[in-house]
Amino acid sequence: MTRYFVWQLSIAMSLYFGVLLVLEGASKNTLIPLCIFFALSVVGVMDQLQKKHAILRNYPIIGHLRFWLEFIRPEIRQYFLESDSEKLPFSRNQRALVYQRSKNLSDQRPFGTIENVYRNGYEWLSYSNSPSQVVIKPNDLRVSIGSETCSQPYSISVFNISAMSFGSLSANAILALNKGAKLGGFAQDTGEGSVSEYHKVHDGDLIWEIGSGYFGCRTEDGHFDMNKFIHVASDPQIKMIEIKLSQGAKPGHGGILPAAKITPEIAQTRGVPMGVDCISPSRHTAFNSPVEMLQFIATLRERSNGKPVGFKMCVGKPEDWFAILKAMIETKLTPDFIVVDGSEGGTGAAPVEFIDHIGMPMRDSLRLIHATLIGTNLRDIIRIGAAGKIISAFDIVRVCSIGADWCNSARGFMFAIGCIQSRTCNTDMCPTGVATQNQLRQKALDPIDKGQRVYHYHQNTLHALSEILMAAGLSHTSELNPDYIMKRDENSVAQPFSKNLMHMEAGALIDQSPELAFKGDYQYLARAWRRANPSQW
Repeated sequence: MTRYFVWQLSIAMSLYFGVLLVLEGASKNTLIPLCIFFALSVVGVMDQLQKKHAILRNYPIIGHLRFWLEFIRPEIRQYFLESDSEKLPFSRNQRALVYQRSKNLSDQRPFGTIENVYRNGYEWLSYSNSPSQVVIKPNDLRVSIGSETCSQPYSISVFNISAMSFGSLSANAILALNKGAKLGGFAQDTGEGSVSEYHKVHDGDLIWEIGSGYFGCRTEDGHFDMNKFIHVASDPQIKMIEIKLSQGAKPGHGGILPAAKITPEIAQTRGVPMGVDCISPSRHTAFNSPVEMLQFIATLRERSNGKPVGFKMCVGKPEDWFAILKAMIETKLTPDFIVVDGSEGGTGAAPVEFIDHIGMPMRDSLRLIHATLIGTNLRDIIRIGAAGKIISAFDIVRVCSIGADWCNSARGFMFAIGCIQSRTCNTDMCPTGVATQNQLRQKALDPIDKGQRVYHYHQNTLHALSEILMAAGLSHTSELNPDYIMKRDENSVAQPFSKNLMHMEAGALIDQSPELAFKGDYQYLARAWRRANPSQW
């Protein structure tokens, strides 16, 4: 059988049914197969004439099978080949957990764990022989954000919706997320696409993220506009303001929303013109140094009538973070909060190299920021949020043990509203209507039903979190520390998290030399501390 067999057969069958048509006249049994085989013959001719794909020239007709299989490869792998615990980037077990909790179904598992509890890297929580008998309500798991300079501090849930913009998500997805936030009394981060009309329908708490494009508060040439900021920030629905220095999906990389994808609604929300590419620069223009950034934060806090203002970052060079710390010490100005985004990525599409190899992972970043804030006596006045592949209650426990005050999840809440991890977010072809602007596709997502699922996922996850805390004899995530989490090292020896995490004594970076403050494996950071310049990045 030659590689041209299917094409040759199609031609032969076309001739055969063509002769039958001439001899016996038109009939259903003749016309239908004639059309099919003639169409295949034409495809084969076109494959031979085209010069773009060598496979199609060598394997006319059947070569298309290769492209079709490649197109559905992710679905084949996800539904038929992937194991329950294989994380690409989230495992079937993780997704199933969200689906069950969002639908208010039982998330219990029979017949023991499928985890290999003796593998390197396995983690577990040390529980107490005297568990707490006081029931922890989900609404009790909150953290107050806002220093003494804030006249409108905000009590935030320990579990919230991470930054996802209208534009990257559909209007119905935004509606569903905000409805769930309203029902559960937790917060939705707007992402850098600003506050849309869909964020306002259900009146759920919002964290307004301001990126380098200053969408929602920008001049015509893309710079920051204070008057527009004051107008948007005055909305009582906005509880906090977050300046995005960088994001885990593509730190240090700007973004472009092509003009062809900008709808009138997106243009109005972002404050950009139609017919022009919407550009997010790789850095801010409202400030050029750590000192200027802190001054900018202080101004935004004042102009927003005392709402908490902070920033989000994925740590890159340690000296850049140290420069911010030094600027806090020098100016006595501090943010109300810091959101640590990890290089685990998120919903944002980015070049492969940025997704895989740029930026510091969340847990490393979190511990670095937490420890050095302690070393500068600033930890008590600055709250820390963390985002990066947080799905379950144990994920929250782990991150809070390392140093976070609260957690954000993006992809977890996407699963709650129907995301199936098709990984087509950047194509506008999302099969469930979550990450698309296609009107027909997003109609499949019912924001009323999915809003309930967001609420249930949040409530059931916090219920599981409360049970875990009670089992450990605790009453709040703030009581967690790294000694509660055990992990097998590369030799399969169980060690507490605290053994391999950075530690720093209170005030060490103020009272001691950096060589003494940074101990053991972290001595290299002493050089980065000395290089850090609060007046320059």
